[in-house]
Amino acid sequence: MSQKMTQNEIAEIVKKFGKKEGDTGSPAVQIALLSKHIADLTEHLKVHKQDKHSRRGLTLLLGKRKRMLDYLEKTDLNAFRELKKQLNLR
Repeated sequence: MSQKMTQNEIAEIVKKFGKKEGDTGSPAVQIALLSKHIADLTEHLKVHKQDKHSRRGLTLLLGKRKRMLDYLEKTDLNAFRELKKQLNLR
């Protein structure tokens, strides 16, 4: 089973991508948190290949991140490009 992110991991991501302390609502922070969750789920699925329920969850998370990236691209192109570079997204 994939592990939940610890409070320290979440705080570190918020500190790195947030505009201010405690900024969990900005698109950049949400996308970074989703990316971490997606990476964790991907590792889980490499071990547990038959876990169809987690695979569906991964698909839903990928769609959510894609929609958020589309929103960020429309509203703030420079932030979008910087975030993609920092997260190594295609």
